[in-house]
Amino acid sequence: MQGDIDLFLLFLATERGLSVNYQISTRSSLEAFQKWAAGCGVMSAGEVNPALLSEFLISEKKRGLSATSIKLEAVALRIFFRFLTARSRIPSDPAEKLPLPRLPQTLPQPISKEEMAKLVAASVGDTPLEIRDRALLELLYACGLRIAEACSVRLENLDEEGGVIRVTGKGNKTRMIPVGSAALSALKFYLTNARPKLVSARSGAAIFLSVRGRPLTPARIWQLVRHYAKQAGIEEAVHPHQLRHSFATHLLSGGADLRIIQEMLGHASIATTQIYTQVDRSQLKSIHQKFHPRG
Repeated sequence: MQGDIDLFLLFLATERGLSVNYQISTRSSLEAFQKWAAGCGVMSAGEVNPALLSEFLISEKKRGLSATSIKLEAVALRIFFRFLTARSRIPSDPAEKLPLPRLPQTLPQPISKEEMAKLVAASVGDTPLEIRDRALLELLYACGLRIAEACSVRLENLDEEGGVIRVTGKGNKTRMIPVGSAALSALKFYLTNARPKLVSARSGAAIFLSVRGRPLTPARIWQLVRHYAKQAGIEEAVHPHQLRHSFATHLLSGGADLRIIQEMLGHASIATTQIYTQVDRSQLKSIHQKFHPRG
């Protein structure tokens, strides 16, 4: 089965162009199944049947794995066996009808407009890194970028004159997002006054550079957002994706059309974007309960 897994991962990387993180996650899920199946005496993909797959997911649940993690494993198994069937490496697809666990719907937690202003304002200073951080926070909030998108955005992607940035998101899909005056101003200042001082021979064209002149990593962006949230006096543990949630929620509450928000977020389906309408309704309900005499 290991050879089939390696072939499938090569397919994901070369033909589908999926992210390294996605490839790592998928490999982890498939190799977990491979190890478990070997313990049951099943060594090849052709020996796998639907009952075995179901038993594996049940064992993962008993092991204490969350519903989200089990769903990721189930999805990995489904696309893996679909691939093997399409390539005629196995006679039939044992995962074709494998059910996906139902997940409890959790609403994204945006940061309030007031706290968001404090978070961005916390990144003050005139060192190259502090100037970079201000531009980074402004851009994350102004454009609703995923962390990986912020790490990979390049100099040629920014149209300063048009005030837009080109972003490559999931599935190598490209979209254009307005930057906004505050973020554009912070970016221009960073690119003129700070980035040249961070550039090294190995920098490439990445906009956001580390102290060593390399592109920023997702882990470093997590650290920076947490640091400035603490500096701003925000008590909850803020993570970078909340800036994306805040971007969408604040646009919606300001009257933006849901289809436009979908386009800027890079969601393939409007159903994914519609979760923000529930966030907005929940906020309205909270306000009603707090301020209405019979709330």
